[in-house]
Amino acid sequence: MAAHRARRWSLAGLVCLITAALASAVLYTTTGPAAHRADAASALTWSDDFDGPAGKAPDSSKWTLETGGNGNGNHELQYYTKSTDNAALDGKGNLVITARKNTDSGLQCWNGPCQFTSARLNTAQTFTQKYGHFESRIKIPRGKGMWPAFWMLGDNLGSAGWPDSGEIDIMENVGNEPSTVHGTIHGPGYSGANGIGAPYNAPDGKAFADDFHVFAVDWSPNAITWSVDGHAYETRTPADVNGNKWVYDHPFFMILNLAVGGDWPGSPDGGTSFPQTMTVDYVHVSASDQPTSGGGSGTARTGAIKGIGGMCVDVAGASDADATPIQLHDCNGADAQKWTLGTDGTVRALGKCLDVKGGSTDNGAAVQLYRCNGSKAQQWGYSSARDLTNVGADKCLDAKDGSSSDGTRLQIWTCGGNANQKWTVG
Repeated sequence: MAAHRARRWSLAGLVCLITAALASAVLYTTTGPAAHRADAASALTWSDDFDGPAGKAPDSSKWTLETGGNGNGNHELQYYTKSTDNAALDGKGNLVITARKNTDSGLQCWNGPCQFTSARLNTAQTFTQKYGHFESRIKIPRGKGMWPAFWMLGDNLGSAGWPDSGEIDIMENVGNEPSTVHGTIHGPGYSGANGIGAPYNAPDGKAFADDFHVFAVDWSPNAITWSVDGHAYETRTPADVNGNKWVYDHPFFMILNLAVGGDWPGSPDGGTSFPQTMTVDYVHVSASDQPTSGGGSGTARTGAIKGIGGMCVDVAGASDADATPIQLHDCNGADAQKWTLGTDGTVRALGKCLDVKGGSTDNGAAVQLYRCNGSKAQQWGYSSARDLTNVGADKCLDAKDGSSSDGTRLQIWTCGGNANQKWTVG
């Protein structure tokens, strides 16, 4: 993992902003229209689809524009402004954040006259939420030195300080990695370069700047799962913070920004053209206790899945390769045995989904690990009777031949209530 910044909040700016917000009691846990998301059955708790005429500023009832050029603790080179030259609607349902070469000699940054201007927006004074699905469809910029991000900070930043307040980076990209984005958490004992996260590489090595992509997290009390275009690639739980405090148990607010330069991406070079744009189609938030599509329970659950004989559901060989068989194995706490039952109905480990081979609905069809693709072969429902049922086949996850032996392969079979079809999660 690339070395992240020491911090990304502004001590002089954002902490004052949060402190003022707390003092005026304008932070609250949910707001916005109770509309339906287009991409799932869950109800929105907050949204911005950036509808409006070209050149209009972002909705001030939803977003606060930060200002300043103090480097944000990372030696960034931009000055954040409130100007529509740096953040405005495009009249086509998008917010465009634009990084430009600075022409205002009066703007001073931490290192002297500012070289660039850009924008950073947050919801600290208008919207916070604890747990749920946070999603944005974004087309990022390109070029060395560019640093777009969609992320969140704890609403107690003003009192607890960073990193004790917590940070969830839903998407970060540095311009010299055009095909890679990062998802990371920062907290006490695991911040800055020691943040806990993982990269996601675009299929076929395509550049993220070439098109829009959907970046999201599903956040529950004991797990955070990151996805790109519906493909879950990382889950973090309290077990991952190495005995440090899990600080993701209170409301967070959202941030969109486009930084230029800094310790992680480095400075722009001769190959970086300006202006550069970060185009945001929408930001949608839904609550974790809303109904979801497929077999989703509405609340993500993470942990071992135990079956007959107390054996654990295990990815054979701990391989994340497509079509890796799923088996029973002695429980050992390895990542190959850490499963997340997502709010979207998927069951995930090692960044991929529990899948019925070939989408079969036949008794005895093998169960495997496969890249998440949204098919019914990857939709599961977990019942109070401890059945784990594939939605596409309407059949139960089943230990072959009723065996509890190490290495027993898993399959689907007509639900019969037998011990080899009963599973305990977490």
